[in-house]
Amino acid sequence: MPEQLKVTLNDGQAMPQFGLGVWQTPQDVAAEVVKTALDAGYLSVDTAAIYGNERGVGEGLKAAKGEVFLTTKLWNDRQGFDSTLQAFDKSLGRLGVEAVDLYLIHWPAPAKDLYLDSWKAMIQLKQEGRARSIGVSNFMPEHLQRLIDETGVTPAVNQIELHPSFQQRTLRAFHEAHGIHTESWSPLGQGRQLEDPTVGEIARKHGKSPAQVVIRWHLDSGLIVIPKSVTPSRIRENVEVFDFRLDAEDMAAIDGLDMADGRIGPDPMTANF
Repeated sequence: MPEQLKVTLNDGQAMPQFGLGVWQTPQDVAAEVVKTALDAGYLSVDTAAIYGNERGVGEGLKAAKGEVFLTTKLWNDRQGFDSTLQAFDKSLGRLGVEAVDLYLIHWPAPAKDLYLDSWKAMIQLKQEGRARSIGVSNFMPEHLQRLIDETGVTPAVNQIELHPSFQQRTLRAFHEAHGIHTESWSPLGQGRQLEDPTVGEIARKHGKSPAQVVIRWHLDSGLIVIPKSVTPSRIRENVEVFDFRLDAEDMAAIDGLDMADGRIGPDPMTANF
């Protein structure tokens, strides 16, 4: 397999541009899913406390023959300075590791108004070297700007819902202006993008699957992408995207699929679960 792409985060750490997402992956199969991905050449795994599978992910990582970039996330009910530190320790324990490569605040949960305190705790974790990079997920420009203004520390990554039907261009422009890397969750639109005739036509042109074309669109757009699957054949298929590139016509066609109402998941401005 050709060498995978990496991006350099604003703190200097290199992060694989492609990885495995394990949302909705049951604890009892997570280890085998991670092992399958590692065997297929994956270099990055993204989990979260709320997924309930950190222990399984940790078991799977024991099979790694080299370095694997590991991300986990702080859930909303653990926000606050002290509770963030405690939650992080519990995540490390479940994962069976001494440090993670990236720790994210999962949602801003603005009604709780605790994400700034959580961010200050994460800055401490980074200073201690236990979280090599720190970032956020589902943050909007006003949330990001507050973190930057009040701490002077800019998140390395913002992981957001992003797929061809919901491209978040305004938020991505804010990221680019502030040196924040954009990471796409639900990169295939929960499978909806795979039925799109434009994607299908491009897939036939390249002799690739619709999923591979959409993943390649994320990569060629400079996005970090973490497709999820528990099916071994799809796990292997998803990583077979480093032997082709989309041309300008392909990119423009997929760029044209963006919709104002394309969001599938919760709105970060009102989500307070």
